[in-house]
Amino acid sequence: MGIVLNQSFKNTIITYIGFAIGAINTLYLYPVFLGATYYALTNYILSAANVIMPLFAIGMQNTLVKFYSQYKTEEEREEFLSFTALFPVLMCIPLGIIGIFFFDDITAFVSKENPVVKEFMLLIPFIGICMAYFEIFYAWARVHMHSVFGNFIKEVGLRLFSTVALIGLYLHWITLVQFVYVTAGIYFIAFIVTMFYAFYVKKPKFQINIPKNVKDVMEYTFFIILSGSVANLLLDGDKLMLNQYMKIENIAYYSVATYIALVISVPSRAMHQIVYPITAKLMHENKHDELNLLYKKTSINLQMVGGFVMLCIFVNISQLYELVPKEYSGGIAVVFMIGLSKYFDLILGNNNAIIFNTKYYRMVLYLGLLLVFLTIVLNMIFIPIFGIFGSAFATLLSITLYSIAKLLFVVKKLHLYPFTKETVYSMLLTFALFLVFYFWEFPFYQLISIALKSILVTILYVYLNYKFNISPDINKVIDGLLKKVGIKI
Repeated sequence: MGIVLNQSFKNTIITYIGFAIGAINTLYLYPVFLGATYYALTNYILSAANVIMPLFAIGMQNTLVKFYSQYKTEEEREEFLSFTALFPVLMCIPLGIIGIFFFDDITAFVSKENPVVKEFMLLIPFIGICMAYFEIFYAWARVHMHSVFGNFIKEVGLRLFSTVALIGLYLHWITLVQFVYVTAGIYFIAFIVTMFYAFYVKKPKFQINIPKNVKDVMEYTFFIILSGSVANLLLDGDKLMLNQYMKIENIAYYSVATYIALVISVPSRAMHQIVYPITAKLMHENKHDELNLLYKKTSINLQMVGGFVMLCIFVNISQLYELVPKEYSGGIAVVFMIGLSKYFDLILGNNNAIIFNTKYYRMVLYLGLLLVFLTIVLNMIFIPIFGIFGSAFATLLSITLYSIAKLLFVVKKLHLYPFTKETVYSMLLTFALFLVFYFWEFPFYQLISIALKSILVTILYVYLNYKFNISPDINKVIDGLLKKVGIKI
């Protein structure tokens, strides 16, 4: 776990810095400087781009990670790298033709409830392509065990440039409409920078050759396209559905709540960047016991870190919502529902990495497609009745069912088990501290109250987890830090 903990720690720190910047943007700058309409519009464009991104990437970011370690010679690896970088270009051509042919119909459909979307429709595929090639070149770096820089660009760089653009909007350097186009430009810059970094890590020797195992590669790629679409629809499909049933401003209110809840998934996102290629390598070498141990370690480590984040959010949620404009304050229930779904998905550890590196990934994909259908149906039922709360409930139910299905599949088919008795202890500890702190409010300014409560929660949570030895890996990190400062517990 050495390289995992090292790069995961760096990635976690970077990701939380990015989320801190994003929190400033989401909770203050976007609502105040952009207003609900253009905040929602920007969010909708990015969500739509993220949904179609797997079609442009055609799954090559995952295919690259899965197959790269299987090639024995440097020549084969270079051939494969060239294939993963160049083949998606060919796929963009037919997609572009289809998009042009049906452009008017698509535009009329998505702008039926909110005509403001119509003017910016072309930005959706543009940003989708930028996102796709960012992921491909990020994977290029990751297979060479360089995950930190790409994570910095993704988590910090994008949000920092958005902050600059928002300040430019406030200073009247750009208009609201120009801000939307600047956002698209930021994603283009992120793609270009990551591409050059990937080439720095491994200098390309582009060649137009087809890998020997192209059949296996393309078969896997086809299913990854579908699975990526499933995952992104589960992540952003609710916002697309809201656009079809409600005024676009509601996407802004929903986005604030979901952003707060998404902070819970940061540890998983950070660890996944480095765990994925290691999981692929262990599975390729048939090291079942080592893989099972990695599964358990990633599960309890993510549960401990993610549980802490969730606890801090939940006990401070009322004070946190006092900081945002009043029209956004109805989303507390959304935070709880989305947050719980993220927490349950997080405690599954490297479950996704295991599934996508087995011969059984097709069956899980079919389950995913079924649950996307379920999500759409549930949103169609609950959004007209309950608004954004209905969408949150549909998301909670869908993601939870999807996570349970994936867990049972890995347990039954691969005989890998993520949970131990520490899993139960960690849940009970988190729930007990929630009951203690949720109803306890300090009579101070919101930020001071949040800081004081978070400090108390941190001290108790870390101390109790350390004493119960919930995660030996994290205890070692704490021991190392305490030893440096000369403190004994």
